[in-house]
Amino acid sequence: MDVDRRYFLKLVAQAAMVCLCPSPAIAITDRFLSPKRKLSFYNTHTEESLEVCYYIQGRYQPKALKNINYALRDHRTDEIKSIDINLLNSLYSIKKKLNISEPFHIVSGYRSPGTNEYLYQRRKGVAKNSLHMHGKAIDFRLPDISLPVLRRTAAALKAGGVGYYPCSNFIHIDVGPIRYWQYPG
Repeated sequence: MDVDRRYFLKLVAQAAMVCLCPSPAIAITDRFLSPKRKLSFYNTHTEESLEVCYYIQGRYQPKALKNINYALRDHRTDEIKSIDINLLNSLYSIKKKLNISEPFHIVSGYRSPGTNEYLYQRRKGVAKNSLHMHGKAIDFRLPDISLPVLRRTAAALKAGGVGYYPCSNFIHIDVGPIRYWQYPG
């Protein structure tokens, strides 16, 4: 692993902080212990794929985030919204816990208010004030991972809502309040 001098000195300083005041320092050092975060997506509607390193040595990568926002756009209107970084970090945590490299198969990322209203009027299980409209929710599957395993893994994060849609073959995660539900139909 190539470690430049500045990065090494930061890491040593962070280690010293952990010894002196462990609680706040642990959150700071986490970004250096996991210096790169990579995600892969496959949009099931547009058939577009994206593999991107969105976080490198404590910094989110603006170009990578822009590419993610585009890949997770409203496929009906092509409207783009910034995807919440905490949502991306939740996906990354799921990826690490399941030790996967396959892409997340995206059923729904960002939804424009118009698209959400359209779906709300025509489909059951769509929230009127969905967090999808704020870039804070995503519906996805991983073809090689069963939905029950995926649901348990996401729920264990305690990072927001987890919805289970077995008949539609996806789970929903968001960065809203912690809650769990299953949609039967």
